[in-house]
Amino acid sequence: MQINWAAVATVMAPLIALVLAAWWERRGTRLISYYSHVAGIAGTPPGGQPIHVNTHTVVLRNAGRRPATNVRLTHAAPLPLFSIWPPIVHSVEALPNGSQDIAIPTLIPGQQITIHYLYEPPRTFDQIHQGIKCDQGFAHAITVLLQRQYPRWAQILAQFVFLVGVGAITYWLVRAGRCVVNICSLGP
Repeated sequence: MQINWAAVATVMAPLIALVLAAWWERRGTRLISYYSHVAGIAGTPPGGQPIHVNTHTVVLRNAGRRPATNVRLTHAAPLPLFSIWPPIVHSVEALPNGSQDIAIPTLIPGQQITIHYLYEPPRTFDQIHQGIKCDQGFAHAITVLLQRQYPRWAQILAQFVFLVGVGAITYWLVRAGRCVVNICSLGP
């Protein structure tokens, strides 16, 4: 059986380029952000006036291998009360349209911060943010859900069952491939 190397190269070149591009992307800066909570709090303290406030928290993490420089959290309107944990160097810059940015000079690889906001209704969390960017590009917003953490033995058992399944599928694919090769080699 002759191998058509031109066909193999035509198929493999895009796959190799995809793997190299994914590897190169992971080497750089990779900002991810997500909301850790969104809440409204209403009540009347003992002997006080009724209050109603909204709050949310944005988590920002540099998941890449290079520092993120000139990180900017852009807001749609003037900033509500906020705090950043852990405390880092930052500044608030006014924009010509009346809104404000939180500017952070650098986020090192692996660094994670949380920005806590507190504001009054009728403003809601989706009316606060307009995006997060840095010199290297925009932050990727991801969806995060709370998930139960299973014990270590259950995780190992699930991985074992998964690997057994992958092994069985690989075995049957190899057998099917050999069968096809044998049938094709018989020829007319």
